[in-house]
Amino acid sequence: MKPNIQQKISIKNRRASFDYSLIEKYTAGIVLLGTEIKAIREGKASLVDSFCYFRNNELYVRNLNISIYTEGNLYNHEPTRERKLLLNKQEITKLQKKLLDKGLTLIPTLLFTSDSGYAKLEIALAKGKKLFDKRDDMKAKDIDRDLKRKFNN
Repeated sequence: MKPNIQQKISIKNRRASFDYSLIEKYTAGIVLLGTEIKAIREGKASLVDSFCYFRNNELYVRNLNISIYTEGNLYNHEPTRERKLLLNKQEITKLQKKLLDKGLTLIPTLLFTSDSGYAKLEIALAKGKKLFDKRDDMKAKDIDRDLKRKFNN
């Protein structure tokens, strides 16, 4: 039985593309409790400061803040608990091998609901940017914005 979904939910981690250069993206399912999916459908989640890590050959996300569901009373969830991510075995082994490289990490970039109503988490294999890299990106964005203004007028 498919749930009745009125709207698509899409919560972005805007700091991710500023602080990291994103190399490769994956879409993973996420194991949630009932009150967590209800809070996500209300749009009450934040990906800021969240990260992914491996434990016992399984992928988990930590510091993914899903706010408490207001109607959840006694059966509510802990907002920042660690949650298991669902990927197939080939993707997990591929990511584990790539994470052995120095400076690479896994960060969540997008939390969304699929067409069937399930919550999905887009994670990215990323490398941290230095301060001068961030400045170069800001400079390029400013130049692009100025060019668009010039040609639109």
